[in-house]
Amino acid sequence: MRFQILGPTIALGEDGEPVVLGGPRGRALLTLLALHAGRIVSGEQLVAGMYGARPPEGVSNALQSQVSRLRRSLGRDLVEFHPAGYRLIVDPQDVDAGRFEQLARAGGQALAGGDPDRAATLLREALELWRGAPLADAPHAEAAATELEELRLTAVEDRVQADLDLGRHRELVAELSRLIAAHPLQERLRAQLMRALYGSGRQAEALTVYNEARKILDEELGVEPGHELAAAHLAVLRADPALGSSAPVLGAAVPRPAVQRHGLRAQLTSFVGRAEELAQVGASLRAGRLVTLIGPGGVGKTRLAIEAVGQEPGDVCFVPLAPVSDLADVPRAVLAALGIRDALRTPPTGSLVEPVARLVTALAARELLLVLDNCEHLIAATAELADVLLASCQGLRVLATGREALGITGESILPVAPLRLPPPEVDDPLNYPAVRLFADRAAAVQPGFAVDAGNATEVVRICRALDGLPLAIELAVARLRTLSLPDVSARLDDRFRLLTRGSRTALPRHQTLRAVVAWSWDLLDEDEQRMARRLSVFVGGARPEAAERVCGLPEELLFSLAEKSLVEFVGGRYQMLETIQAFCAERLAESGEVEAIRDAHAAYYLDLLVAADARLRTREQLEWLARLDEESDDLSAAVRWATESGQMETALRLLAHSACYWWMRGNRTATAALADALLSRLGSHRFDGMVEEHVMCVLVTAWAGEIDDELRSHLQEVCELLPLTYVPQRVEFLMMLLSMFTGPPGDFMEAYGEVTRKSASLSPWQAALAMVGSAFVLDVLGEVEQALAHFERSLAAFKAIGERWGTVLVLSGLGSLHQNQGDHRKAHALADEALATARELGAGTEIAEALCRRGDALLSLGDPAGAAADYELAAELSRRYGSMETVAWAYLGMGEVELSRGDVAGAHVLLTRAREECPAQWYSTETTRTRIDAALTEVSRMAGER
Repeated sequence: MRFQILGPTIALGEDGEPVVLGGPRGRALLTLLALHAGRIVSGEQLVAGMYGARPPEGVSNALQSQVSRLRRSLGRDLVEFHPAGYRLIVDPQDVDAGRFEQLARAGGQALAGGDPDRAATLLREALELWRGAPLADAPHAEAAATELEELRLTAVEDRVQADLDLGRHRELVAELSRLIAAHPLQERLRAQLMRALYGSGRQAEALTVYNEARKILDEELGVEPGHELAAAHLAVLRADPALGSSAPVLGAAVPRPAVQRHGLRAQLTSFVGRAEELAQVGASLRAGRLVTLIGPGGVGKTRLAIEAVGQEPGDVCFVPLAPVSDLADVPRAVLAALGIRDALRTPPTGSLVEPVARLVTALAARELLLVLDNCEHLIAATAELADVLLASCQGLRVLATGREALGITGESILPVAPLRLPPPEVDDPLNYPAVRLFADRAAAVQPGFAVDAGNATEVVRICRALDGLPLAIELAVARLRTLSLPDVSARLDDRFRLLTRGSRTALPRHQTLRAVVAWSWDLLDEDEQRMARRLSVFVGGARPEAAERVCGLPEELLFSLAEKSLVEFVGGRYQMLETIQAFCAERLAESGEVEAIRDAHAAYYLDLLVAADARLRTREQLEWLARLDEESDDLSAAVRWATESGQMETALRLLAHSACYWWMRGNRTATAALADALLSRLGSHRFDGMVEEHVMCVLVTAWAGEIDDELRSHLQEVCELLPLTYVPQRVEFLMMLLSMFTGPPGDFMEAYGEVTRKSASLSPWQAALAMVGSAFVLDVLGEVEQALAHFERSLAAFKAIGERWGTVLVLSGLGSLHQNQGDHRKAHALADEALATARELGAGTEIAEALCRRGDALLSLGDPAGAAADYELAAELSRRYGSMETVAWAYLGMGEVELSRGDVAGAHVLLTRAREECPAQWYSTETTRTRIDAALTEVSRMAGER
């Protein structure tokens, strides 16, 4: 299918016949999609092009309706929906506008390459595609239509130039006269008319054309003739033979003026850490004509722009828009930066020529890189000016900087991120740009300053606390004149009070950290400010649906904040830099909304946890673990807030439904602290109907391994509240933890019988867990064959529901059984399988446990070196995750390795460490304690024999 939009819009089917397109709205929609063939067009662009500046109510539904009709006309496969908009799935060459641009570009290249014959052929073919006014069925797409008209005029000029180079001077005089009448300020056309007249033997008329042009330019725009027109004039005066030949370059002997750098100031400090971004800006400027650097205040957009344009070979004009406050003054600021004086009055009306018209004329035949710096407070006026200038001036490129994009067609958006930060603990922090910037600026404040082992921790902390924002880092360094490095680091909790000593010559909004953020805040409307302050309750950022529910505002406001660089979109989540979040949290406190928004935050995460908890033990396990990984910091924050604000029931439910996730992720130490704080706040109070949640709180407190008298009494209460064979109704994962912390059963056979009787009423996961529990009981009772059968049935059940954690549990039990039976190779194979499954799950504590079990098998198989490697890795992992029972197991294994090597002293040290680490009150660590005691007895025996 082919499309024609250089005139009334037409869609031609494969048979060449026009396709019926429907009403004007549908034709406008197709026109806009065809204009961007093969590319996504946002809904906002389509609405603006179809309805103009004031679309009707319900325009989103109207747009969807028009898209549906168009898909019926063209075929569903041709119009594609995308989260960012819609796309017409066709090759741009199947659209006459795209074909025109390709041919015009090829013709221009042929002309520049010295092949005027081919150039004339290609350009005529391009111009023949025009059937009337472009985009005629999209009357609100004026800017795009203007750009196409300018491209057409450039193609006409190139075709005329090709004909001149081919010696067709006389044929062109009349055509050029008509073109100049339509475009009186187009200097290239006048230069071509001068050449055509001179080549036709009419030298005096050629000079008259120049005099008329100079007068018009001076009276209307206040500018002198540009280089090309001036060169043509000089060539005519000199009777240059090239005027009558096929030379492609008019006046080639005339030297071009020197490169001009308007408004670019020499920088007083070094440029640190932006090599990759610098290359990216350069590449974007070569690939397109409009590039916008966006990012939060203080991130270094202006400096990056200055450094980037400093590497460009041609003319540059830098326009600082920060001091400009009136939208109408944007074109005048550009005129002033270019050094163009005020226009004279134009007879006969005496009216002043508009600044935009003067700019268009001044830049129409000029190659220039225009930098529009700090335009966020003038975004609409800047976007309008850039759109007009780019559409009218083919040699113009624009580099804009601001906190949001201009939002016009053809814009290449480059987000400028803060400088790369080191992790909290790093060997060489100077490998990271944020630290290098700190070191560079600090050396200027304190001669001899260097980042070394003694101060690296403080420097890294400062850079991380300030999000790697260059301006914030420089403000912090300025404080080193009066404060020590540790003092600066310690005072960053009150960063807005601390960082107030910027450069005296900087703009006021760049002299303090608060002013930097406040400038962006003041540019928001009331609803955006409301969303920003409420969003500060999220610790780890938010998905759109979470922000919408917690903040009570539509997600479009979140998208608007992202467009204005108040939040950043990372991995599907919207996050605030810590500095911006701190500012917005202050505004939230001032609004009096803290309690209501934090309550909404806790309610959202409780609903999420209840939904996720049930799915963590199904085939959807990996997906939901990943989802909760995203939300981990906010889960903890919700528990903490509910506890601190006295919402005990909410806190208990949040914690109870987090337990399975925390356990699978090996998050023991920090979560035990949360549970301990909640348990302390509860005191002796118990809520009716919440026994399961209360018991889970006790068990989570206990899983860190440190059990004092108070916690021991709570565990005793758990035994009284719930029997070992209790089947949870609301908190399913309690079934696993209950036996682990409160066993063993008084009577194994009675417990086995009780579990067997209840199996019919259990959920699939509970039934699989009960089966493996029965297997462990049977193993203790010495019923090996029955235990093996139960393990196998449980393994099949867990695999059937796709539950990897339970699968690892069974594989571990099977491995232990085979290890105890002396089948060490089978135990090794099962440990390998358990390790692979645990790694797929990303369960750190289970990985460590599988390594210990494989180490046991390797030691029994006579490979102490392999066993030691597994134990050492297990110790490192389990300590990282706070899994003290596995830490004890790993040290036990390392001690047994040393025993096998005859190193009694080394074994004693490791086994003593294992006994110290092993939780004393856990039933599940009984086997480990027994092995430690046996190994220490063997150490004593071997030591006594020496």
